[in-house]
Amino acid sequence: MLDLRKLRLLRELAHRGTIAAVAAALSYTPSAVSQQLSALEREAGRPLLIRTGRRVRLTAAGTVLVEHTEVILADLERALAALAASETGLTGTVRLGAFPTALRTIVLPALIELGRTEPGLEPTVTEVDPADVPDLLRGDHLDIALVHEYDNVPSTMGAGIELEPLLDEAVHLASTTVPGVPAEAVIGSHANSRWIVGNSGTLCHTMAVRSCLNQGFDPQVAHRVDDFATVLQLVAAGAGVALVPQLGLTDVPDGVVLTALPIGRRTRIAYRAGSRSQPILTAVAAELHRAAAAFPQPGSATGRPHGSAVADGRVAHRRRPPTRRRVVWVRFLRQAERVRPWRRSGDIPWRTRPPNCCWPGFVPANGNSASACPERRPSPRN
Repeated sequence: MLDLRKLRLLRELAHRGTIAAVAAALSYTPSAVSQQLSALEREAGRPLLIRTGRRVRLTAAGTVLVEHTEVILADLERALAALAASETGLTGTVRLGAFPTALRTIVLPALIELGRTEPGLEPTVTEVDPADVPDLLRGDHLDIALVHEYDNVPSTMGAGIELEPLLDEAVHLASTTVPGVPAEAVIGSHANSRWIVGNSGTLCHTMAVRSCLNQGFDPQVAHRVDDFATVLQLVAAGAGVALVPQLGLTDVPDGVVLTALPIGRRTRIAYRAGSRSQPILTAVAAELHRAAAAFPQPGSATGRPHGSAVADGRVAHRRRPPTRRRVVWVRFLRQAERVRPWRRSGDIPWRTRPPNCCWPGFVPANGNSASACPERRPSPRN
């Protein structure tokens, strides 16, 4: 009889490539993993691994055994889900992983609603890169996760992972100038611009570089930043241009011009194969879908950030109109310009202040602070 724990180690080795990586992921020592795999070969009655230096690869028999192991583990997850469905009430811990832009816009609203409707659930959140999600799910470090892929950077989840569509969004070019070319040629028009991209190894970095290469140029990378809020601040400061997905446009600074591009990003919910029907995961996924449906879509009236203008498919962000409080304050300052100059005591330069001002530390030009404020005298300062 083949041992399920040893089969799981063989499956992890097929995905991770080295015994050391398997040991690190599952909290074993490399020697313990090697001993368990040797024992599995004896149980199977044939060699399952070919050792070449520090790396190992599967034999034909090992590959067949891994394929059956995936089916066995998925059936085991379905059995656990069926047992959980027979219970009343939702209780327990759900380990959720998500990338940063989804945490702010989708996960946080979903968790707030879950806390209100399902107080027995205890979700824990981990910020992860989508590229790490498959190993984290297969290694039982996460129960559910949000991943994404771009049109020009498809994701590779591998065996043992199930995906469920959640949200489709557009990618925008963020700059400080309104482009004078069609959306298809906008990226190419910035061949000589400085670029802000993500760190190497991330999907966002690969997407930006490939998008530029598809337009026939290698981007001049000036900054490598993963946080889109910081990226937009750099764009507003004139530090370069960047590609930003819709979920990253929650707080766009003044002066940033956004141009929708024919590049899409798709966000998906990822599960371990067979675990999707677990009641607690179903409840979490339902709230994630509600939060994603409430997120403003590009081109909709509610999808425009405050103070934006839409024309020819482009969203140009300009300064917000002044509020009533700001208008009153401006009028106050303009009125103050017509009154006598005020200054701090000492050698500090003269300042303009309104009449009858009781701000501490200020005296009128004639030095008579008592006459300036009938209500109270300013506190003396030397």
